Amino acid sequence: MDPVIVVGAGPVGLTLSLALAAQGVPSVVLDEGPGTEEPRPARTVVLREDTADLMGRLGCRELDRVGLRWSGWRSMRRKQLVRNVPLSGGGSEDEAPLTGLLPAPLHVPQHALSAALRAAADKAPLVQRVPLSRIDTLEQDPDGITVHTREPGSTWWRGSYLVGCDGARSTVRKLLDIRFPGRTAVERHAVAALRAELPWPDEAVLHRQPPWRTGGAEVSARPLPDGVWRLDWLLPPRGELVTPEALITRIRDTLAGWCGETPAYELLDTGVHTLHHRLARRWRKQRAFLAGDAAHLLGAVGTQGLDEGIRDAENLAWKLAHAWHHGPAEHLLDSYQAERRAAVASRLRAADQSLPILRGGGGLRTLVPGAARGRDTLLSDGHLGCGALGAPPSYSHSPLAPPHTEAHTVVGTPPGAPVADVRVTAPDGTTARLRERLGQGHPLVVLVAPGTGVWDRRHWQTAGVMPRLTDAVAALPGSTELLVTESYPGASAHTVLLVRPDGHLVAAFGGVRPAELLTAARAALGGEPSEAREPVEPGDGEDGHDAGREPRPRARVHAEGTAGRH
Repeated sequence: MDPVIVVGAGPVGLTLSLALAAQGVPSVVLDEGPGTEEPRPARTVVLREDTADLMGRLGCRELDRVGLRWSGWRSMRRKQLVRNVPLSGGGSEDEAPLTGLLPAPLHVPQHALSAALRAAADKAPLVQRVPLSRIDTLEQDPDGITVHTREPGSTWWRGSYLVGCDGARSTVRKLLDIRFPGRTAVERHAVAALRAELPWPDEAVLHRQPPWRTGGAEVSARPLPDGVWRLDWLLPPRGELVTPEALITRIRDTLAGWCGETPAYELLDTGVHTLHHRLARRWRKQRAFLAGDAAHLLGAVGTQGLDEGIRDAENLAWKLAHAWHHGPAEHLLDSYQAERRAAVASRLRAADQSLPILRGGGGLRTLVPGAARGRDTLLSDGHLGCGALGAPPSYSHSPLAPPHTEAHTVVGTPPGAPVADVRVTAPDGTTARLRERLGQGHPLVVLVAPGTGVWDRRHWQTAGVMPRLTDAVAALPGSTELLVTESYPGASAHTVLLVRPDGHLVAAFGGVRPAELLTAARAALGGEPSEAREPVEPGDGEDGHDAGREPRPRARVHAEGTAGRH
């Protein structure tokens, strides 16, 4: 079968290609650029716990060395400290669950993330990177997809599927004639990367309405290794140009405001970053898909567009892998748009609804006790990965969700949400974190069995419910993996969890229920829709933040010549 064509070699495209390779699917990554990236210290990314872990599983474990996990989050307003949140960065892997601390985001220079992904891709035999390959033609037929790259490497490429990860100005999206409505210049920031000694080592700082003259409405400082900080000043969306002299004044005033006087600093990089909110009307047309900035743009009030792009790649990879290995899976592939577009639309709506509250000053809100603290908490959520602005998505209304039955039980994770990263044991006796077993293209079945951590596995493998559960798992579609855990939040002994390949909970069962487990596994793999749903076209609003699903178009064959297979 032909490889998957990935258009775009940024973090999202490379993540997708590596995730496909981990599941035995070859890909060709068409890179418009030369295959390298100029270091820009002022361009950084913040990875949440789930996306940072995915990078580690894909072979980018050096990110903890080139990036920094914050030890805390500090919010200030005028001259007062409003909130000080300790984070779990730098501790053991069990620290966050034991202490109740929020997991620390991983702050990484974007060029370092891209370099790590390129290095991992170059080591993967199933990934082929092709630089200087800009596509200009895209043709689909019932059996595959063909694209042409223009000079200097004019070539026809044949693939089984194609994913456009080629950014905000996506050529793939334009060739597919997909609209990209939304809002322009939602936020604008002046950015500087500098090396200096600030009063809060390894802590991120958000300062609203700082008391010095050039502070503006908001300034943030986020640390990186080696004493480097990224500073962001919120600017009026359509204000005047930021001159180098004005930026230097902002830097000096800000450092003096925090340190008492302007300390010695080394300026490394500067820039102005404008944020837009857009959402593609469709994320799939036949065998072509969109992901990352080609499908959505967001980033205001602390939301992270790259995080969502990486989640796009993780969600789509296992579904493409299943279709590539097992044949057509239209319901499963349709669920990519249904799940991910709805999740990003919800994030965009939350950001748009928060903006008037967070950015609009004055009025009665200033007289309400606790209003400032509430707005600070809302804004911090986006930066720390909490709440509607930042928490990992839950696919509670997924078309892959099984019908609810009396056999289902309630645990600490709602169906559709990411599972807790508990320690698990495989039947061969090896132990790992649950998240480490993800991304291999098959579902997981996890039995909550207290005592298995201390019992000899020769005994518990043949005792209690294990023999019956082993037989039930063997009857499931695909190569489902059986694991056991000592405990799981909110679960009693002998609870059985069914987990998707991307780590989202399908269902929890009170005991071994083979028939219900089989039904749920089939639904999760797209074999049995949970219920009949009428396809809904996305709304006509120009904000593009609706979450409707559209019907899959009929296959269309382009007959413009014969495309050779590369």
